[in-house]
Amino acid sequence: MKDLRSINFNTQVCAVIGNPVAHSLSPAIHNAAFEALNLDFIYIPCQVEDVKSALAGMRAFHNFRGMSVTIPHKVEAMKYVDEVVEADRTIGSINTIIKEGGKLIGLGTDGPGALKALVDAGVDMEGKTILMLGAGGAARAIAFTLAQKTALKELAILDVNEAMLQGLTSDLQAHTRATITFDLLNDRTLATAMEQADVIVHCTPIGMHPKENASLVPAELFRPGQVVFDIVYTPLETKLLANAKSRGLQVISGVEMFINQAVLQFERFTGLAAPAEVMRRVVMEHLQS
Repeated sequence: MKDLRSINFNTQVCAVIGNPVAHSLSPAIHNAAFEALNLDFIYIPCQVEDVKSALAGMRAFHNFRGMSVTIPHKVEAMKYVDEVVEADRTIGSINTIIKEGGKLIGLGTDGPGALKALVDAGVDMEGKTILMLGAGGAARAIAFTLAQKTALKELAILDVNEAMLQGLTSDLQAHTRATITFDLLNDRTLATAMEQADVIVHCTPIGMHPKENASLVPAELFRPGQVVFDIVYTPLETKLLANAKSRGLQVISGVEMFINQAVLQFERFTGLAAPAEVMRRVVMEHLQS
């Protein structure tokens, strides 16, 4: 932990903005990484409802270097930055903002972080049907990454928000060559989609602390051979993953994506290679305590 007496005029400030953020491990993981490399940086959590004002504040402070953006602000934050990295422009959501030369630059690390989690787990997505549950900011980033960088057979998306669902589907169809299907999420459409899915990617807050006893997918809908990836990382094993594991399925915890995306964020904040093992150790210590 940074010695508070060492904070000075030049200390670089980073933050996570969202609502809620009390559960976030981003401050722990980034501050440990800053300390490991002896950097004059500090990272704080900020619960935010007014995104426009939050980014105006970032712009105003001379030593505000970067922000992580989490639920529910990943789409709205794009309105208030000066530039979005070209690779992320069509995605329509960001999770990272860097201030460079007075300009706010938006980018995303969720998609690459999720893909690395799947690849590291040995999941072969070629010719597979991917079922994505949720169509929000993180889902957008992951959907675009999978559609553009894997040889999947089909990406099926379910969500309760019709406008959000149709918006994501239209954007994917316009900017990727992947086969995209979508439907409103209900008991019937979920059961039908689960019959076809090879890989399930859960991108809603259901099951996240403090509602750990909830799962979007009833255990009886799982079938042998499926892979279940839940991007929720608090708790370490969600009810969704526990149910899938009880059926003998391969599961991937959201902590893998969280660490991967945080490593990429750290490198954009600092311009240095991240101490990834330090970051992993800190996260696991917090989640297992």
